[in-house]
Amino acid sequence: MAFRELSRAYYYENSLAKQFIKSFDRFVEEGMQEIIEQQNIIEPQIEGISIKLGKVRVERPMVIEADGSRRPLFPIEARVRDLSYTAPMFLEMTQVINGTAKRTEDVFIGELPVMLKSKLCYLHGKSEEELTKMSEDPLDIGGYFIINGTEKTLMSLEDLAPNRILVSKEKDTGLVQAKVFSTRLGFRGRITVDRTAEGKMSVTLPSYNKAIEISLLLRALGLDSNEKILEGFSDEIEVHNDILLNIESDPSKKKSEALEIIGKRAAPGQPVDYQVKRAELLIDRYLLPHIGVEPDNRLAKAYFLCRMSERAILVFYKKRLVENKDHYSNKRIKISGKLMEELFRYSFQFLVKDIAYQMERANVRGRKLSMFAVVRPDALTERIKYSMATGNWVGGHTGVSQPLDRYNFISAVSFLRRVTSPLAKKHPHHKARDLNGTHFGRLDPNETPEGPNCGLVKNLAMFCEITVGVPEKPVESTLKKLGVSMKL
Repeated sequence: MAFRELSRAYYYENSLAKQFIKSFDRFVEEGMQEIIEQQNIIEPQIEGISIKLGKVRVERPMVIEADGSRRPLFPIEARVRDLSYTAPMFLEMTQVINGTAKRTEDVFIGELPVMLKSKLCYLHGKSEEELTKMSEDPLDIGGYFIINGTEKTLMSLEDLAPNRILVSKEKDTGLVQAKVFSTRLGFRGRITVDRTAEGKMSVTLPSYNKAIEISLLLRALGLDSNEKILEGFSDEIEVHNDILLNIESDPSKKKSEALEIIGKRAAPGQPVDYQVKRAELLIDRYLLPHIGVEPDNRLAKAYFLCRMSERAILVFYKKRLVENKDHYSNKRIKISGKLMEELFRYSFQFLVKDIAYQMERANVRGRKLSMFAVVRPDALTERIKYSMATGNWVGGHTGVSQPLDRYNFISAVSFLRRVTSPLAKKHPHHKARDLNGTHFGRLDPNETPEGPNCGLVKNLAMFCEITVGVPEKPVESTLKKLGVSMKL
């Protein structure tokens, strides 16, 4: 009886789709603008001409009729007429000619699918009586989209936590591996530190086909003496001995020598200056990009590699346990807002390339450069609609967008709160399918399909809430003010 009263009180104020709607609202209010600010400027191959991007604005859902008239589009009409429930997007664009900014224009760039019951939706904040008048079910929780008349929901994706050190050990070879999925602005790179049974340590990173010795890389990052390298590690005797062993076999003695050796491997046969620049590009762009991509961040990257190496050494000597990948603190769930952000970033890149191409084409033909003429909204809209309609998502994921199961009310709610794992269902993955103690209160232990998807497709527990994330910079600056050192 008490549980019934508690759940009634909870759901009186909270929706079962609350986190999905909140996540989508955050994407519209902040995520889209962040993606546009990262691009900031479009530079076609025309001398002295560029386009500066400004604020993005999303209106309420609209429909354009055959006679060209525009009017509000409500969800029920989108269902009945097989339309997409989308809202027009407008972006401020300013032509910059020889450093002088011309008139700013508010240009239509495409259409964005709108989640039902989000702030953009006409159903947001409506009472039961108002919803009934709009031919909507007052009990419908929202949290889905309407694409070509079909109700589509985005599956929540379970993935390993980015920017987090995970250590594993191979029983047969004795190899210990500390890995990090370094994620920044849509780029995801796998960086690993390997310790062999003999004690040799090396680092692998994207866009570089060979492993780099740990001491060589630390010298290239700025720890250019043996003393500085040893200062980056704790005083554990095993750690100290392993690092000394790796320093002895290091062919370089200075930072410049280390950069030259890395560059020589990355670009063989090229001039030394080019090789050094290539090495600097590799360690700035592809080594731990989540820490930063500027030369100033190299020292922080060096200390982060020291932490990874130290964990691998301690696991080898059984002074530390390996990380449990199935522990839910090592997992993150991508919900609607994050998935839409990934899709919008991918589609917006195509729009930027298309605008640059159209400007170059118009310039060659001697036409006047008008923003309304060079921007083709279909370049953005078609890619978003294609992914929403087929479920083929960025990063090779399939089945992300699926038709909402309307068999009954409970099945619809269950379908909205489903969590899928990216692991292949053909492989055993026994540990990944097992019920973990950390699922308690987060995932329903009973609701999972039988057969090949067992344990890979899960459902959120009734009172489970997913946070939509916060910016990292304010947290980092607060930690620095409190005196937290990057050496820790």
